[in-house]
Amino acid sequence: MTYDRLVCANCAAPVNEGRCPVCRASRARLQQQGLFAGLSPAMLVALLVVLLATLALLAHQTV
Repeated sequence: MTYDRLVCANCAAPVNEGRCPVCRASRARLQQQGLFAGLSPAMLVALLVVLLATLALLAHQTV
């Protein structure tokens, strides 16, 4: 999940602004979650489509 749309329950500001200690801690935790944590769902779908197209091209060339 991306943190650009999350709203902090402590200060009611967007988490990505990091206005309070809770926001800063949540932002740091979300940034450390992994390789694809910062990608939007649309970007993940686009990467999947590119991967499938590459595999289809490779399969077509070997036949």
